[in-house]
Amino acid sequence: MDLQKNIRTDLAIESLEIAGEILPEGVEKKEQVTEGVRITKVHIKKDVASRILGKPMGDYITIETNSLKNGSENFEGEISAISKEISSMIEKDGLILVVGLGNIDITPDALGPIAINSILATRHISKELAQTIGLEGLRAVAAITPGVLGKTGMETAEIISSICKEVSPSCVIVIDALASKSIDRLGKTIQISNTGISPGSGVQNKRKELSKETLGVPVISIGIPTVVDMTTIAFDLLGDSNKNEKVSTRGKTLMVTPREIDTIVKQSSKFISIAINKALQPTLSIQEIEGLAI
Repeated sequence: MDLQKNIRTDLAIESLEIAGEILPEGVEKKEQVTEGVRITKVHIKKDVASRILGKPMGDYITIETNSLKNGSENFEGEISAISKEISSMIEKDGLILVVGLGNIDITPDALGPIAINSILATRHISKELAQTIGLEGLRAVAAITPGVLGKTGMETAEIISSICKEVSPSCVIVIDALASKSIDRLGKTIQISNTGISPGSGVQNKRKELSKETLGVPVISIGIPTVVDMTTIAFDLLGDSNKNEKVSTRGKTLMVTPREIDTIVKQSSKFISIAINKALQPTLSIQEIEGLAI
């Protein structure tokens, strides 16, 4: 599978495209359109398919929409559709820990930290207080931005593992920027997966993974592609035989991102945070969520 080695992507749907029109054995794929958004569900159920695609076994939901860049006339409908997909993967009861991965100082990598600013943290609100302020039925949610190794001196996995031992969540939701093989998908695609995630993978700084195996609880990853690496672009343009000759060593480490990345990250983080809040607090309306998530 030389093709998989030369074209880098964090999206399962793109790994399928690279593999060809015939699905590998052990892969199921379903497509649907809900509230104007295209939703593709991929289930990798065999180890052989996992090796071919370069993705862990599990479920991957890909949502394609232009709303992340340009807004939407059907904002509430799209949020509703996406929140239902998130709800289908998370544990139904217990505390949810939401983690925003990335470096706030690097725009293409700032999706997680910015999104966390609008997550409704409710773990500290007692049932009595919730009733008093008219917010009965709030689910307990904790939110954290662990930062990056270069600033904290600690691996993200070390921080999150310690928090999990202390607060005992039933599930962890991780938000992070991803890499795509296609510039056209930047800021237009959301991937939700129950296979965990490796922090920093989107910007070529892969660290120890966050998964059920490492944290002891289910880990749901939610990501949006913000970068394409130069090697992948060169391979698409030049083909495998010329790639190594045309791309310098320095060029292989370059990441490409759109000029409007500030707008994409700002809009995408808002979209993601509202969808997560709606999935975790289904009794609240989107208007209530927007009013509370300030």
